[in-house]
Amino acid sequence: MFVFKFGGASVKNADAVKNIFTILQGYSENIVVVVSAMGKTTNALEKIIENFFIRKEKVLKEEFNQLKEYHYTILNGLFDDKDHEVFADIENVFEELAARLDTDPTLNYDFDYDQIIGFGEILSTKIISHYLQMSGLTSRWMDVRKVLKTDNNFREGRIDWDLSSKLVKEQFEFKKEQILVTQGFLASTINNLTVSLGREGSDYTAAILAHILKSKSVTIWKDVPGVLNADPKYFDDTVLIEKLSYLDAIELAYYGTSVIHPKTIKPLQNKNINLYVRS
Repeated sequence: MFVFKFGGASVKNADAVKNIFTILQGYSENIVVVVSAMGKTTNALEKIIENFFIRKEKVLKEEFNQLKEYHYTILNGLFDDKDHEVFADIENVFEELAARLDTDPTLNYDFDYDQIIGFGEILSTKIISHYLQMSGLTSRWMDVRKVLKTDNNFREGRIDWDLSSKLVKEQFEFKKEQILVTQGFLASTINNLTVSLGREGSDYTAAILAHILKSKSVTIWKDVPGVLNADPKYFDDTVLIEKLSYLDAIELAYYGTSVIHPKTIKPLQNKNINLYVRS
């Protein structure tokens, strides 16, 4: 069994989603697919959250409509049948988001942030799961918030490993499907309030699930060929690092590389699980 993680740039439009299908159909193993929000959706939702708090109703409505239009553009590029159940599914998610934005903010910004920010991952995973199913890969959509449990530390949830391990093992079972599609970045409290896992939370989710499920490996699919010795945005002659120890990867992350976060490494190191970074 493998864990694959696809970041926002990997699912930014219809062609990118089709590319995920192309990658996945090359494997016969069971795969847990962890997906981030599409493109710049998290940034868009952060602007929505800011305007939700200061009650800029007109701007809030415009930003909501832009977010909806972006996702429907992707939907229309993937599904020719406009009666496909994915359209009703996504409409329900947007109705839920709209209802949330119609409420008054609480006095806890971090709490409200987490109740809204996760809609990006819910949208992306529903679209991708439906598309894989339609394209002939047997898949099942999983709500990661039902199995990954944290404390009440909103925006930087700390995993309850004992409870999360029990729930993941119970629910992340492969039956007739080859692929389980779930969200990165998200978890919940024991009262089912959404909690985000902080910076690089989607990679961390992949590492947590791999640790609990004893995956053979984790592959993080990115828009770079792997771990480089420098940032290609600033340097022309970057060199691909073919292999790193866990400690070297943590050291690189500590000194600023954005490819892998140290908290992603630790659960993998504890179970000696290989981490691949692929294009």
